Amino acid sequence: MGDDIEIYDETTHQVLHRSIGLRQQIEKTSGQFNLCLSDYIAPKESGIADYIGCFAVTSGDVTDVCKQFEASHDDYTSIMIKAVADRLAEALAEWLHERVRHTHWGYDKTSLKNEELIAEKYKGIRPAPGYPACPDHYEKLGIFQVLNATERIGVTLTESLAMHPASSVSGWYFAHPSAKYFGITAILEDQFLSVCERRNVNKDKHIAWFPFMKK
Repeated sequence: MGDDIEIYDETTHQVLHRSIGLRQQIEKTSGQFNLCLSDYIAPKESGIADYIGCFAVTSGDVTDVCKQFEASHDDYTSIMIKAVADRLAEALAEWLHERVRHTHWGYDKTSLKNEELIAEKYKGIRPAPGYPACPDHYEKLGIFQVLNATERIGVTLTESLAMHPASSVSGWYFAHPSAKYFGITAILEDQFLSVCERRNVNKDKHIAWFPFMKK
């Protein structure tokens, strides 16, 4: 639906969430296009039944154990525990994406070496809110709503839409064979105002989520 993606309940066909898309607004050479994640989902009017996935994973809350080491002035161990927890969450997200590609959706059963995984040689992408292709943290609200993530795995969102525990990852799954990662570095005011209108939010409050808007 334009630059947005409507996610429907397979049983009731009711809209579960409308993901508000952001499109690149940069000058490109002839034959190249400004991208939006909605480009990787079939338009409703096409009549094609298409799918999008979402995920939220965590390696748990290490705050208390880190505080114990910090209290004994062992900041190094505290930092290492946080780093390991972050890596475990990322590893879980990577493993789950592989399961989706190989088994749950089964659209890409290619076995890849670690170097190929790092080089993103797999088919499909798993962009996360706050990262270049989806810099709008507001999208986490939709992911958590669809998954019921807080009740199911205990991950919550702070007032500034950071995830707690911090060692958590959430995002979208796109299976389109042409899907690729891209970056949205800044948007113009016209797109910002469009997003506010489509999301039905006050622009003066919503601008806090758009530090990447061009002045």
